[in-house]
Amino acid sequence: MGSLGSYLKRERELRQVSIAELAQITRIPARVLQHLENDAHAELPADVFVRGFLRSYANAIGIDDEAVLARYRGRESVEPPPSLPAVYAAEPGRRFGIAIALFILLILFTLALSIVLRPRHRDAPLELSKAVPCESETSPLTPSCSAASITASPIASSRC
Repeated sequence: MGSLGSYLKRERELRQVSIAELAQITRIPARVLQHLENDAHAELPADVFVRGFLRSYANAIGIDDEAVLARYRGRESVEPPPSLPAVYAAEPGRRFGIAIALFILLILFTLALSIVLRPRHRDAPLELSKAVPCESETSPLTPSCSAASITASPIASSRC
């Protein structure tokens, strides 16, 4: 039993289809088709693409695509994917930047909270109960009474 590439090439030549025609039909680059037929697996893209190329190749020349994929799987050696480190160490500069960003956010949050919760007593008018009452209604206006009558409301000034 020959290799997958030689099998594909033999089937393509039996049907008298050129590489250029096959590339136009399948929309697979001609160099990739040549790599498939020459069993140059190191030159081919990822496995998922190769399986799609083989399926398109088989359908274009009229052979069973499942048989071609089974042959490809038989050739495949199970290669474990490259191991990745379990945990990546954060860069020291990145930690410092995150700390600064959190500090700025804390300041902004505190500022916004102080604006929202600021006391409202500065906006309220002076209370009328702080006006000094006059000693007697018949006495002439004293400086304290006149000052109270100027700032007080008409109800408070009627007491003077």
